[in-house]
Amino acid sequence: MPDPDDRTFEETLERLEEIVQDLEDDPPSLEEAIDAYEEGVALASDCLDRLEEAEQRVSELSID
Repeated sequence: MPDPDDRTFEETLERLEEIVQDLEDDPPSLEEAIDAYEEGVALASDCLDRLEEAEQRVSELSID
């Protein structure tokens, strides 16, 4: 798996979906679940940041 900083938006979203699926299908130990949750929160935050940036870029292009 690529370094988190080198992931595309799609790869980041895919990893987030994998975490959710793993937590739903095969609940891990509490410690593993917390680690997965922390990773998921960071990935979700990254996705939201990228979406906001893309929205801003589109907005700027629409104004020009």
